Amino acid sequence: MDWYKDFYAGEGIAGKKGKIKWKVLHHAGQMGIYVIALSSNPGNLLDIIPSWELMQKYYPKSGILVVGVDKGYENAMELAGMIVMDVYQKTGTFHVREYFLEKHRENLKKGDKWESCCWF
Repeated sequence: MDWYKDFYAGEGIAGKKGKIKWKVLHHAGQMGIYVIALSSNPGNLLDIIPSWELMQKYYPKSGILVVGVDKGYENAMELAGMIVMDVYQKTGTFHVREYFLEKHRENLKKGDKWESCCWF
């Protein structure tokens, strides 16, 4: 599981981004927190995943790029919509996956990667 360096966060949790990320990576339960990641299905744009689901051993964590977090499912849906619109405004397309993967590669080249937990 990788995290986009400047991942989005909802208004109510914007000041807690680092703490929430740490808790997700260390399997600390967080009811009501949803992770927004690039979709596992190429036909979709984003996945909204409850953070508790990521605690399950069977959940396929490899290959996930987290681009946002929010509290509450409806807030996460709104944030996902804002992410898509932000990509559209910047690129003129809805190629969300390509946009974030390219930006993520650029950050990795610069050495700007948040360390992922070794359990993934």
